[in-house]
Amino acid sequence: MIVVTGAAGFIGSNIVNELIVSGYKDIICVDLPGELEKSIYFQHFDSTRFVQHNELFDFIKNNHHFIQYVVHMGANSDTSNPDKSVYVEYNLEYSIRLWDACVEFGLPLIYASSAATYGDGHMGYNDAHEVVENLQPLNHYGWSKNEFDKYALSAPQKPFYWSGLKFFNVYGPNENHKNGMSSVVAKAFKDISRTKGTRLFRSHRKEYMDGYQTRDFIYVKDVCDVIIFLMENRPESGIFNVGTGVSRTFLDLANATFAAMNVHPKIDFVDTPLHLRDKYQYFTEANVAKLRALGYNRPFYTLEEGVKEYVTQYLQPNKCSLPVVETTVYH
Repeated sequence: MIVVTGAAGFIGSNIVNELIVSGYKDIICVDLPGELEKSIYFQHFDSTRFVQHNELFDFIKNNHHFIQYVVHMGANSDTSNPDKSVYVEYNLEYSIRLWDACVEFGLPLIYASSAATYGDGHMGYNDAHEVVENLQPLNHYGWSKNEFDKYALSAPQKPFYWSGLKFFNVYGPNENHKNGMSSVVAKAFKDISRTKGTRLFRSHRKEYMDGYQTRDFIYVKDVCDVIIFLMENRPESGIFNVGTGVSRTFLDLANATFAAMNVHPKIDFVDTPLHLRDKYQYFTEANVAKLRALGYNRPFYTLEEGVKEYVTQYLQPNKCSLPVVETTVYH
């Protein structure tokens, strides 16, 4: 039995499906009331059971002898919400309760951190534990993730195995519910389908030309592969970057989307909204030396490979919205 929180969301639903494709059975899908019942992302309902997030701790208490792993992806991932209390409740306090439950019942834990913890990147993107205390995230989401990383490192008792994963810019299928928080690939695909063109944010820093803001874009299937590798091998515990280690421009990303759609590029630049400008990351690139040192030596999808598969296998055939199947929620 494997527990996956945030199972109705983007990364969580991909993990559930990849676990089942990899041969795992009895996946316990945890999310907010209502989200599980209406999720359109699950492909293999015969191998899943559903638990509402507020019932999870009772479920663990009653079933911990059968649980092999807890994969905690559940969080409020909106980076623009000004209400800090939302992040305290869902991203910090809930995660601490889950950590403590894993300690109490001897369960291994993998949880989602974020590259948003690095803030503007002036301290680099090194996942060494000693830098966590000094990081300065630019928004409440990044702050909440970093606060839990601090808790994980300082907690007097820890799960016998745990990993905190700092995801960089993840894109891929099952993100069509995210609206404004969806990846630039998903947004560009919609724009290009409608107008044959797309828009990118203009640069507001003189050292970057328009479209040359860069990110470490990682395909969600690589994220799932890293998680399954950690589950099956349980190398040393700690906090690890999960990115490709290669930074690419937003122009590269847009052009890859045009190429996958076989449309001639047409890009307009618009001003970055004022409320985002002082929180905007112009460069991210994961240092993945620690992840590689664990023995994870598989190649990542290149940007062009990942975008092509996402567009041609999911977005164009409209496979990112899977049929709704009747489900049962277990309390």
